[in-house]
Amino acid sequence: MPFWRLFYHFVWTTKGREPLIAPDFEDRLHRAIAAKVVQMGGIAHAVGGTSDHIHLVASVPPQLALARFIGEVKGNSSHFVNYVICTDCEFAWQKEYGVISFGERQLDWVVRYVQNQALHHAQGTTVPHLECATESGGK
Repeated sequence: MPFWRLFYHFVWTTKGREPLIAPDFEDRLHRAIAAKVVQMGGIAHAVGGTSDHIHLVASVPPQLALARFIGEVKGNSSHFVNYVICTDCEFAWQKEYGVISFGERQLDWVVRYVQNQALHHAQGTTVPHLECATESGGK
């Protein structure tokens, strides 16, 4: 196996920025997202968000195109919500997403940021470039 150390911060929103991620299933959704990352050969460093968007810090194997990777993660997670968690829901993600790469030295900071999303949004301490898909509706 080749050596790789690639770190990405993904952000995507619910369709129409609706508050579709309910507190009663948020943790299960985050775990499903992390499990899909691992299934695809990646490393899920952190999953977090609020009622209308998700942040994912992941290492993605270089043989996977980022668009394919995030497409499968989003598709799998919306299917999980609609067919496992809430069969009478109409849950969907926006088509767009944001992604930035960063170095290993920033990993702990980005992970903490993602794990504290609710607090950052409540206190107005969000970092604009880490909210890249949530402020403008997507990239």
